[in-house]
Amino acid sequence: VQLQASGGGLVQAGGSLRLSCAASGRTFSDCAVAWFRQAPGKEREFAATVDWSGRSTYYADSVKGRFTISRDNAKNTVYLQLDSLKPEDTAVYYCATFANYRGWPVMTPSSYDYWGQGTLVTVSS
Repeated sequence: VQLQASGGGLVQAGGSLRLSCAASGRTFSDCAVAWFRQAPGKEREFAATVDWSGRSTYYADSVKGRFTISRDNAKNTVYLQLDSLKPEDTAVYYCATFANYRGWPVMTPSSYDYWGQGTLVTVSS
């Protein structure tokens, strides 16, 4: 499966963005999908994940209450709504999924098989 992340950009603190992760090659409607982010000079960190149905979600404490993950399996797309953005949210955001079920929730990057190319979010103060 190929993942294409998009929607990043430059936004002022307090603003919003919506990221999209579109899958091609095969459907990922039977798999959980996660968003990670990597700030300059830092390790890639987990942000949010949604299960195959869209009914269960899980967030890192740093984004809980500000970010919302969702999916539209008919469109083979997962979204990450970023609200109340802070300068510390500046990072490249990546979407990822598995080849096979790995449990729930899975927050370690090494557990994911497929990655999008990343989309840059820059939050100015």
